[in-house]
Amino acid sequence: MSVLKTEAEFKAMRIAGRLVADAHAAIAEAVKPGVSSKDLDAIAEAVIVKGGGKPAFKGYHGFPATICASYNEEVVHGIPNRRKLEEGDIISVDIGSIYDGYYGDSAWTYAVGQVAPEVRRLLDVTEASLYAGIAGARAGNRLVVVSGGVQDVCEAAGFGIVRDFVGHGIGRNLHEAPQIPNFRMGDDGPILQVGEALAIEPMVNIGGHQVRVKKNGWTVVTTDGSWSAHFEHTIIVTEGEAEITTKRSGVLAL
Repeated sequence: MSVLKTEAEFKAMRIAGRLVADAHAAIAEAVKPGVSSKDLDAIAEAVIVKGGGKPAFKGYHGFPATICASYNEEVVHGIPNRRKLEEGDIISVDIGSIYDGYYGDSAWTYAVGQVAPEVRRLLDVTEASLYAGIAGARAGNRLVVVSGGVQDVCEAAGFGIVRDFVGHGIGRNLHEAPQIPNFRMGDDGPILQVGEALAIEPMVNIGGHQVRVKKNGWTVVTTDGSWSAHFEHTIIVTEGEAEITTKRSGVLAL
């Protein structure tokens, strides 16, 4: 678990987050029919490197790309390929960066043109659940407040919350304690501290919560073939509203 204390640590986390945010801004402009996830991968890597950072996922446990790109029924960890996006698709793009030894991590699910109403509702609900979780991430709260916030929004909409993959602490490493489930587990979890960095990331399915890993050993898909959305921000816990380091709007404070 990384608890930031010095100005240098906060600065590095903010820049790492901004690089991810900038990469997502470029991806959002590029997503359209006819574009492949391989194209998006090249865009994200160029933005991160130009900003002075390094892609966090490339080479991580052997992962071969800068982004994870997951189409439609794919949940997470999709490997970028030459498959062309089509009108009505969705694609979940997860991006990580490293700057001066600190990490940023954010995922967003993008609609390709006009999508079906239920798919649009999936995206809206999953994004809303992310911000409900972030709202609970305040110093002095137990981790269950974050998890419960996500769960309540998703289950009220009738969607399935993925249980096999969860959020995580982040800082000097991409994945640190604590694990952050998107549902209540019967344990209130640790008390959140000022300066603690977290990556909150609901993964939500139109259908059931069950998932499986494809033969490539990376790509996770829903077992029932229903479509899935993934939204994630890296945050820093404060005594009040959490600071979102991967937010796309605003000016970076150095």
